[in-house]
Amino acid sequence: MTRDPHQQAQEWIALTGVDGLGLDDAQHSQLQTHLRECDSCREYAEATGQVIRSLRSVPMAATPVLVRRTQARVRQHAQLLRQQRERLWMVGVACAGIGFSAAVTLPLMWRVFSWLGAWAGVSNPVWETGFTVFVIAPALLVSVLLLVRGTHVTDASGRWQH
Repeated sequence: MTRDPHQQAQEWIALTGVDGLGLDDAQHSQLQTHLRECDSCREYAEATGQVIRSLRSVPMAATPVLVRRTQARVRQHAQLLRQQRERLWMVGVACAGIGFSAAVTLPLMWRVFSWLGAWAGVSNPVWETGFTVFVIAPALLVSVLLLVRGTHVTDASGRWQH
C-alpha cells in the first residue's frame, strides 16, 4: 500500500520540522524534492516554520519555586552520580587488590600444598583438589552467606542499583 506523498510530506514536516532533521538521507531528499514540486506542502512547511519560530521567540519565565526545585533535583542527581563513581572506584581498587594478592599468593600457596602433599605422602590429584577447594571455598562461603542473608546492592533508599 503506497501512501499519499502529500500526507507523507506533511507527516515528516510535523515530526521533524521544516529542516527535516531526524530523517535519513533518502527521506530528507524525498521531502525536499516534494516541497520544490508541491505548492500546498511548501505552504504547509512555511506555516509550520512560522509557528515554530513564533514559539521559540516567546520568552519562558520559570517561577522561583520551579527554579529551586529544578536546582535541588540537579544537585541530588549530581550527588547520586558522585556516589556511583565513588562506589565504582572502590570496586576497581578492591578488584586490583584482589588480583595483585592472588597473583602473589597463589603460586606460593601452590608450593605449600605441593610440599604438604609430598610430606604427607598424598598423591598429586588429592593435594591439587585440596588446593582448589582451599582457593574457591572462601568465595563460595561468602556468596552463600550473602544469598541467605538477602544482601543486594542497593542505595541508601533501598532501591536496586544497576
